[in-house]
Amino acid sequence: MSESVDTGSPPGQKESGLRYKERFPLLALIVERLLLSAALLLAVSVLIFGGVEALPGDFAETYLGQSATPQAVANIRSDLGLDRPVVTRYFEWLGNAVQGDFGTSWASRNSVSEQIGKRLGNSLFLAFCAAIISVPLAVGLGMLAVHFRNRIPDKIINVVSLAAISLPEFFIGYLLILFFAVKFGVATFPATVYDSMTFVERLKAVALPVATLVLVVLAHMMRMTRAAILSVMSSAYMETAELKGLGAFRSIVRHAAPNALAPIINVVALNLAYLVVGVVVVEVVFVYPGMGQYMVDAVTVRDMPVVQACGLIFAAVYILLNMLADILAIIANPRLRHPR
Repeated sequence: MSESVDTGSPPGQKESGLRYKERFPLLALIVERLLLSAALLLAVSVLIFGGVEALPGDFAETYLGQSATPQAVANIRSDLGLDRPVVTRYFEWLGNAVQGDFGTSWASRNSVSEQIGKRLGNSLFLAFCAAIISVPLAVGLGMLAVHFRNRIPDKIINVVSLAAISLPEFFIGYLLILFFAVKFGVATFPATVYDSMTFVERLKAVALPVATLVLVVLAHMMRMTRAAILSVMSSAYMETAELKGLGAFRSIVRHAAPNALAPIINVVALNLAYLVVGVVVVEVVFVYPGMGQYMVDAVTVRDMPVVQACGLIFAAVYILLNMLADILAIIANPRLRHPR
């Protein structure tokens, strides 16, 4: 007489989990992405804190200069809590960061959270202005290139986009400064913004850095949009639409573009993440008071609380936008929206 073998795991729980995934695949995938993003952000926080700790140099020695005595250096390290174990300081920093408290700047003695609040607003404004120009322009040019594929407009768009991808952002920025600020005098440099500026004045101030970011991300988004739509155009239902007499451009707009939405969302989200995270070089070139400039200044003086806070925020924004891209791509999948 055979005996049943106990596997050690409750079968009811496994079956309920499987039934949940089968009944709600869309919700299950979204919850999975949220959990993975939270775990990734935690891992990144460890890398940021450990990487900053491993940087050469010491803030106390940099602050005191060459005339620093060992006792003075030890006193400053004790005041800043640098003589405590690294693990203790990491968990204390992480617990405060979750509550929105990034500590006090070692160099200026100001609240890092307050300074980041101002700087982050400037960086988001710069990224927002670049996004509202580049995203619709990239999608439109991508559809236009598909409509005129292998013809002169398509070749011109491809050549210009390839040239824009090949040039680094700092080179594009310096070219724009040379022509529009120095030679023609139609733009302002440096791109300084402050609280009392009107909205129009702020737009004029950020015109050059916004143009630089648009040129950097536009080409990549446009080329990926073109590739995604071309992939859909080879489908059987697109050939059927053309045989029924539907115009080429109408078929692209009404049928090809919506079905290529998932890869387009992914590439747009990745470039939006770059607009927020990759503004460091552009902000330094144009002396723009954003997060990137703040982080570079902090690295120069070894102001570790500022460097860690900026790194964590950049990572959180990048992970958040990628998570949103995954979720939107999942929602755009009709097989998951309407499971059988």
